[in-house]
Amino acid sequence: TIAATLGESQLQAGIIAGLIGLLLVIGYSIFQYRALAGVTIASLLIAGGLTYLVITWLSSAEGYRLSLAGVTGLIISIGLIADSFIVYFERVRDELRDGRALTSAVEAGWRRAWRTIVASKALNLLAAVVLYLVAVGNVRGFAFTIGITAIIDLVVVALFTHPMLQLVARTRFFSSGHRLSGLDPNALGAVYRGRAQF
Repeated sequence: TIAATLGESQLQAGIIAGLIGLLLVIGYSIFQYRALAGVTIASLLIAGGLTYLVITWLSSAEGYRLSLAGVTGLIISIGLIADSFIVYFERVRDELRDGRALTSAVEAGWRRAWRTIVASKALNLLAAVVLYLVAVGNVRGFAFTIGITAIIDLVVVALFTHPMLQLVARTRFFSSGHRLSGLDPNALGAVYRGRAQF
């Protein structure tokens, strides 16, 4: 005998798991990137809002219904989306370690990170498409939400995260390499190479 409330309790458990996952990602970002985590949090909120709008639109226009497997896909996508920011920030930090100023480090890091992010999201999308085509039932919902969030992630990183980091790089707090900025060259291990080069 299966109670009629089983689906509701499963959905509530999925939402709680998603919130826990989101809080862990935010906590890790703050620990690892200090004030720069604000860009990650804002990007995650925008990605979440866009995902909600797309799912809502698909529900009303196409009759799409979010299954428990789809909710699982959304929870997993939190980590997949955060990966893009981590790749980008680490590339910027690499450029800072090589002695670049923050504004040029952001641009050089973006060029290096964008290729990696596109390759990663292309693989996520390819896996989602294959899984959607060969799977049956609820697993298709999982694949569908993973595919949607991969596309949304690319849009958010290109149209929000990168421009936001460009703006942040022009502020005195970040460009001076404040120790709480997450972009302090000394804390990142930049070394003096002579002739005013680090």
